[in-house]
Amino acid sequence: MARYTGPSCRICRREGAKLFLKGIRCSSEKCAFSRRSFPSGQHGKARTKLSDYGLQLREKQKVKRTYGVLERQFRRYFFEAERLPGVTGELLLQLLERRLDNVILRTGFAVSLTQARQFVRYGHVKVNGRKVDIPSFIVSAGNSVQIQGKEKLMKLVKENIEATKDRAIPTWLSVDAANCKADMVRLPIRSDVTFAVQEQLIVELYSK
Repeated sequence: MARYTGPSCRICRREGAKLFLKGIRCSSEKCAFSRRSFPSGQHGKARTKLSDYGLQLREKQKVKRTYGVLERQFRRYFFEAERLPGVTGELLLQLLERRLDNVILRTGFAVSLTQARQFVRYGHVKVNGRKVDIPSFIVSAGNSVQIQGKEKLMKLVKENIEATKDRAIPTWLSVDAANCKADMVRLPIRSDVTFAVQEQLIVELYSK
């Protein structure tokens, strides 16, 4: 499966926002975006005014990169949200929030989305007691998610929990840190999305 393997900090600089792709490093003084918040390259500082299409495209790219999905998969999420009853933009964000790798990140069991995805891929995550190794698995309300593995892995997870203790855990998740377990008590809603996003711009882009 295709995936981006380039520098993570370049993505944040291109989108003009801190996307926290490198976990704890993004909150430290080592964060490249804090030092250079403009796009990389010779003409990075020469920002020009974006057209309406440019604004819509950048918003879409920001959300895609925040959740670590590529274009084809993101488009599928959009069309699925469009078929569901409700506000399309909010349903799109809800589907992305419910991805298993994102749930692992939100609980604090992993410090970055990349690490969360690795936990899932390596078979360390169980949903309702059954191993799930698909990062895009959609977690439903009432589902229980737990990380299980050898002592070395569990020590790492405990260290992650300690390192992210200041990070607010979403109210739609109930976390049992001692057992590395979390329950989705309800579906996430629009106000649960903590980063700045104008989802209506994405809807306008795909509705053309």
